[in-house]
Amino acid sequence: MTSRAPNPPSSGERADRAAARRIVARLRREGHEAWFVGGCVRDERLGREPKEYDVATSAVPDEVERIFPRSIPVGKSFGVIRVLDDVTDGVITEVATFRADDAYIDGRRPTGVRFTTVEEDAARRDFTVNGLFLDPETGEIRDYVGGLADIDARVLRAIGEPRARFREDKLRLLRAVRFAATGPFEIDPETWSAVVEMAPEITVVSWERIREELFRILTSGRSAHGFRLLRACGLLRAILPEMEATVGVAQPPEFHPEGDVWVHTLLALEHFDRSAAHTVEMGLAVLLHDVGKPPTFRIADRIRFDGHDRVGAEMAGDILRRLKCSNELIEEVQELVARHMAFTQIRDWREAKVRRFLGSPRTESHLELHRLDCLAAHGKLDVLQWCRTEQARYAAEPPKLPRLISGDDLLAAGYVPGRGIGKVLASVDDERLEGRLTSREEAIRWALLHFPPPSGDAACAPA
Repeated sequence: MTSRAPNPPSSGERADRAAARRIVARLRREGHEAWFVGGCVRDERLGREPKEYDVATSAVPDEVERIFPRSIPVGKSFGVIRVLDDVTDGVITEVATFRADDAYIDGRRPTGVRFTTVEEDAARRDFTVNGLFLDPETGEIRDYVGGLADIDARVLRAIGEPRARFREDKLRLLRAVRFAATGPFEIDPETWSAVVEMAPEITVVSWERIREELFRILTSGRSAHGFRLLRACGLLRAILPEMEATVGVAQPPEFHPEGDVWVHTLLALEHFDRSAAHTVEMGLAVLLHDVGKPPTFRIADRIRFDGHDRVGAEMAGDILRRLKCSNELIEEVQELVARHMAFTQIRDWREAKVRRFLGSPRTESHLELHRLDCLAAHGKLDVLQWCRTEQARYAAEPPKLPRLISGDDLLAAGYVPGRGIGKVLASVDDERLEGRLTSREEAIRWALLHFPPPSGDAACAPA
C-alpha cells in the first residue's frame, strides 16, 4: 500500500531530519533505494516529533561506507552504519541495509542476517506501526504490513504471528507495553494474548535493555497507564516482583482513603505524569517510595508500616542495582525514598535541621515527591506550604555568613585529626544557625566545653 504523509515538513526542518533527508537523496542519486523507516514515520503520521530519524536502503554496508566516508561501522555485520552529516557537524544518522534475519536462538538477537528487499525488511520488524517507509521529499509512505490502518485505528499489532515475533526478541514483549502506553494504542487481542503467555520469559533479556524500556515508560507522560499494563500482562511480576507485592496491601484509611499501596502508587504516577519534573530520578522515586510497605506491614492500634522508608530505600537500591543503574542514580533515588517521611515531623525539628534540609541540593526533589505523595493520598499540602514559607523567610535574610571556625582552629585548640572534627564543626554550625553562637571565640569555647579534646590519639567524641 502506498500513501502520502498528511503534512511533510517543508520549512523549519529539524537538523537531524534534514541530515537524514540528504542521506536518502544521495543514496538515490547513487542508484539505490532509500527511505525513512520505523519510529520516525510512525510519529510523523501521528503528528508528533520523532525522537530520531533512521534510514533504510538497498545499498549494502560497503557501498554505504564508500558513499559516506565519514561513517562509523558500529553494526556492520547486521547491516548498520552510522553516517556523520557533512553539513551539520555532529549529527549522526543510522543507515541500515534492507535485511532478513536468520534464526534467533537466545531470544535476544539473530545468529546472522542476509541483505534483501524492502518488502522482506518490513516483514522482519516488530509491529505494523513500525514497519512503514517514508519518502522525505514527497511524503509518500510505503506500507507492506498494514501499519497505516493500524496507526489510524490506534491499534498495536505484531507483524505476522505474534509469538514468532516475540520469540525472536523477548524485549519486544516490553516494547509492546511501551508503545501501547505512549502511543497510545490498544494492543490487538492476538498480540496481547502472546504478551501475557510469554511475559515470564522477559528475563532472558539483559537488565540494561529492560532498564531502558522501563525508563522510557516512566518518562513518557503516561507512566501510570504503562505500569497498569505491565501488571495486567504479567511483566511487572517478572521484572519488579517487589512492586507486584504492593497489590492488595491495605493502608490506614484516615491517611490513605484512595486504597491499597499499589493504587496509591499508580495515583502518584498519574500526578507525576502531569508534573513538570519528568526526570528518571523522580519517576523512580515516585514508583519506589512505598516499596518497603509490604515487608513492614503490621496491625497495632491501626495499620502501620514502621520503618518502611528505611527498608524501602534498601529495597530501591537492590532493584536499581539489578537494573544496572549508575551509582549516582541509585544514591539519589535511595535518598528520596529514605527521607520521604521526614515531612511528618519537619515542623518539630530544630531550626538548624530544618535549614539544612530545606537548603540541601536535593530539596526541590524532596518537596516534589512529598507533593505527589500527598496528592495521591489525603490531598493535604499544608506541610509543603509551610516549607515554602520557611524557604521564603530564609531567602529574605542577609547573606549566610561563613562558618565561625574551621578544622584548623580545632587542631590549634588541641583536637586531633579524625572524623570527629567534622562532627564538632557541624554541631558548632547548628548552634550558629540557631543564633546561639556569633563569634569565633564563642564557638571555640563552646566546642571545648561540649566536645573536650580527647587524650592520646582517639578521635573526638561528645562528652
